Amino acid sequence: MFIMTKFLNKYALRLLLLALFPVLTFSCFDDNDDELATGDVIKSFIYRGMNELYLYKADVPELADGFYASDDELQAAFNQFDTPEEYFNSLLFQPGQVDRFSFLVDNYIALEQAFQGVSTTNGVEFGLVRYPNAPTQVFGYIRYILPGTDAEAQGLMRGMIFNTVDGVQLDENNFSSLLAPDTYTLGFADFDGTNVTPNGQSTTLTKQPYTENPILIADVINQGANRIGYLMYNSFVSNFDGALNDVFADFQAANITHLVLDLRYNGGGSVSSAVQLSSSVYGTNTTEIFSTLEFNEEYQMFFEENDPDRLVNTFVGVTTDGDLLTRLNLDKVFVLTSGRTASASELVINGLTPYIDVVQIGTASTGKFQGSFTLYDSANFGREGANPSHTYALQPLVFRTLNANGNTDFPGGLIPDIELAEDFTNLGQLGDVNEPLLAAALDNIMNGGVPPSGRRMELETISGSTEMKPTYGIMVDEDVILREDR
Repeated sequence: MFIMTKFLNKYALRLLLLALFPVLTFSCFDDNDDELATGDVIKSFIYRGMNELYLYKADVPELADGFYASDDELQAAFNQFDTPEEYFNSLLFQPGQVDRFSFLVDNYIALEQAFQGVSTTNGVEFGLVRYPNAPTQVFGYIRYILPGTDAEAQGLMRGMIFNTVDGVQLDENNFSSLLAPDTYTLGFADFDGTNVTPNGQSTTLTKQPYTENPILIADVINQGANRIGYLMYNSFVSNFDGALNDVFADFQAANITHLVLDLRYNGGGSVSSAVQLSSSVYGTNTTEIFSTLEFNEEYQMFFEENDPDRLVNTFVGVTTDGDLLTRLNLDKVFVLTSGRTASASELVINGLTPYIDVVQIGTASTGKFQGSFTLYDSANFGREGANPSHTYALQPLVFRTLNANGNTDFPGGLIPDIELAEDFTNLGQLGDVNEPLLAAALDNIMNGGVPPSGRRMELETISGSTEMKPTYGIMVDEDVILREDR
């Protein structure tokens, strides 16, 4: 689990806490393990975590060391907010603009499962889009179907449009609640680019526990003399790093000449998985910098003075399981992106750019270059010793990533070289050579061509199954946390 327990060894933690950060000893930090935690106990935990590790600490006056002169002043701050969630949100720096991804959960067990790719799902991975002629209303489109799920058994497919759940029209205010139950009925419709018209078809779906393999498609496409590897990879989950290496071994055995990496729906995840994938694409010179990390001022100073290696990720020669890494040694890679391409996915693009030609096809990515840790209510924010009276945890932004050229801070996303939006009237089937984004990559490989923009569906995607997952936009660097030998 990606936690702070192993972030620092005991000596470093003691040095950090005693030398760099004034230790706050407010009485409200006390707790009775035999009772449910009060709101003030949880707010105290939130304050400690944000005061110590938040990337934008310097930009939030209330997080400055010594801002509160007494217990009473801090308690008065707590009293202004009815819930821990409201208090947490008050400490974010320009939420929704600069900080779009820090969050608080009241059940860290579910969050831990999500980090391992475990969730409950009916198998429909969808996007939600505003109507062109009634923008408060929403329709859904199926992005893909997870294998072995109820949706696959019911025969649902990519490209199908739905506009009601249990007979209720989806809109910008109700979609979360309508799609939350374990069982619901989707009402399907047709979309001609202007009008959404119910077609009378419906399907009832039930969610079940599911572990998602992020490798949705891995195939070799023959185009003339070219053998093109195609990988659709939908999250960076370190549990599947061995399987990811096997995919590259198959690509190597097939003597592929080009690689198309489809990250259009990949919302992020493990930095170590991103480094492994990038190393398989480019090479394994472990002296070359893949990315560096930048923390808030106090933590940055500590690492620079005591352990600068913690701030650097280099390319790797082995998997996270210790197996020899398969590498293709490519000088060019094609990456398919959308507004759902976030975090560790963007790290792959940004990290490879100084070394090889990265041809980005699709639409601009999310613009998530910051990473986070899960903080628990314990002395060192680790899982071990967490306060048993509640299950709240913080997932605040604590570092930003930079590539070898120092590129970071791209809130508008990484801009594609070939811009091509998905057309909801013609999505195509993923992995098929005629699917528009893949077809654009193949055309560029074969002919150097850039497809005409053609008909562009300028509709706003407001959410989707990827965006509604607690792991969306997450980027966690386990190497910083787990290397206790430093």
